[in-house]
Order: sequence, then C-alpha cells, then structure tokens
Amino acid sequence: MKKKIIFAAVIAAVFLLSASASHLSGSTPSKKEITKDSQKEIYLAGGCFWGIEKLMESMPGVIDAVSGYANGNDEKNAYYKAVLTGDTGFRETVRVTYNPNDISLDAILMAYFYVIDPTVTNRQGYDIGTQYQTGVYYTDDESKEKVEQIAEIEAQRYPVFAVEIGPLENFYEAEEYHQNYLAKNPSGYCHIPYEEIEMFSNLKIDPGDYVKPAESVIRDKLTKEQYAVTQESETEYAFNNRYWDFYDKGIYVDIVTGEPLFSSLDKFESSCGWPSFSAPIEKPSVVELLDTSYGMTRIEVRSRAGNSHLGHVFENDPESPNGTRYCINSASLKFIPYDKMEEEGYGYLMDIFDEVKK
Repeated sequence: MKKKIIFAAVIAAVFLLSASASHLSGSTPSKKEITKDSQKEIYLAGGCFWGIEKLMESMPGVIDAVSGYANGNDEKNAYYKAVLTGDTGFRETVRVTYNPNDISLDAILMAYFYVIDPTVTNRQGYDIGTQYQTGVYYTDDESKEKVEQIAEIEAQRYPVFAVEIGPLENFYEAEEYHQNYLAKNPSGYCHIPYEEIEMFSNLKIDPGDYVKPAESVIRDKLTKEQYAVTQESETEYAFNNRYWDFYDKGIYVDIVTGEPLFSSLDKFESSCGWPSFSAPIEKPSVVELLDTSYGMTRIEVRSRAGNSHLGHVFENDPESPNGTRYCINSASLKFIPYDKMEEEGYGYLMDIFDEVKK
C-alpha cells in the first residue's frame, strides 16, 4: 500500500500514549515530557529493515521506528516487490523518531555503525542488491551537522567507507506486515545478532556526552606523548607509563573526550608492562579494527566517540581472568578515582562497583 511522503515527526497524542514501555526502560528518573518540539527524526538504511527497526526500538529514548523505502525514483515503485528488483533506487530504510532529551543522535548513529558493515556497497549480511545499500539521511540542518561529524569519525576507521550520507529525498512506509516484523516473528531472519540488540537496550554511557573536540583543541589539551599515542597511533614505553602497575578503585576515561572506557574492576596484573583490562565498561565504548602495521596482524582498539588510538586486544592471554587482554596505553587514559566520580560527572556509573562481576 502506497503512503504519502513523511518529512515531519509523528506528533499524534494517541501515539505517545501507546509508546512501548521497552522504549522507556533504562531512562533516568528525570525523564522529560515528550512534546512536539522534543521529537526528532533520522532515517537509517542498514540492510534488511527488520533488524534495524528492532535495534532502534530497543534503545531507551527512541519513541518509534518505522520500516519503509527511501530516496527512490517514483512513488508508484514504493512497494516491496518493486523495490526487491533493485531497479527503483529505493533503500530499505527505518524512520527513527526519538527524544533528544533522553538519547543523543550520537548514540543512535554509533549503534547503527556498530551493527553494519560500512565498507561494502549494495549489501549487508546475506542480502545483496541496491535496496540494501547503507545510508544515513537527515531532514534538518542540526541533524546534518551531527551526521556529517559522526560519519567523518567512522570513515577514519576504515580504508573504504561506502555509507551514503545525505538529505532525505522521499520516504514511504513499507507494507504493514513489515512493521515490527521481528516482534511478530521472533524466529524471523535478522542480520543483526540478537545479543547486540539486547546489549543496546541496556547501555548507560551516551557518546553524545563526550563529543570529540576540534583538532586545535586536542593539540593544545594533550602532551606531546598523549597526542602521538591517541592521534598518531604511537606506542608508549612498556613499564615506563603511568598506569601499568596502578590499581586504585575508579574508572579510566578517554584522555581526549572523557568518555568512560575501563574500570579498576576489570584491571589485572600483567607482565606486558602496559595497563591491562579483561573487558571495557561497555563493549560499544571501544571499537576493534584490523591492524596490519609493522608486518603484524593485530586487533587495534580505539575509543568510540573520540576515535583515539588506545592500544590492542589479544585473546588467549594466560594472565587474564577471562583470556582477553585489552593492552592499553596509559597516555590514552585519564583515571577518575571512585570517590571523585560524582564530582567529575560520572556518578551514574558508580553502581557498577556494587554489581557482582561475572
């Protein structure tokens, strides 16, 4: 069934009253009232729209996610069988309506980039065709600025960046049987692992609170060594760095943005000479990338919001309690003592020290 082009946020009061409780779970007690002015939209093409829709609906602060077809050649072709031919220019796209008081566009976009492969054209997972081309489409100047900022950070991580970035030209809602498809069909196909969808429904750290500064600010803020490590992927000397044998209670944040990365709960004694952690505070806060520099094959670790080079991650480490060792440069980190976390704006993470680590 063909629908009219959607350019504005859904504002009907009846919709607000019926918003799923899952959209609100994990929100702060000071959650603000959702009004017309507080609603915003972003359009995400990430392969099969069933998975992107489910992912977005799982994130606290997202009001609604609707599957549809974007930026195609003609309204008359905005239906599934036509789009499936790959000849219409339409992308399977999800309209995400969210409350920026409760979730940042940064968080939405970085969750999106976490689950897609941004290096391939006209495919995601097992799905191949122009309708599965990835893309982020905006409808206002504020969103445009943020989308381009995040896309620039993401593009720096890969030798090839194939995600379309641009304005929304048109959008038509998909047929009713596509809407909430995975809720109706729990065993249905999804190219996004369900554990990742579940993970994003429970995150505490919003990358929008830790925006990467301008290059000039970074250069002025950091020491020569910190800049070389975080911005030029250098490595500090083993056994001659600030945190390699430091075990006070607290968290370690990105020296550039302040985004929380690791905690003392997961720090362990290692003979490597660099700070070693068995896990980050939240997995999406660090990005893991293939590194073939210096004739070696390793997995590099970078910070999510700041794209700071942190170090590398290794598996089957005999000294790690779980076999994983995040080997991190001290120069990439700033330590926040537990008794100063509230004062420094990290009080919302203090309860991790009350949880039993498995």
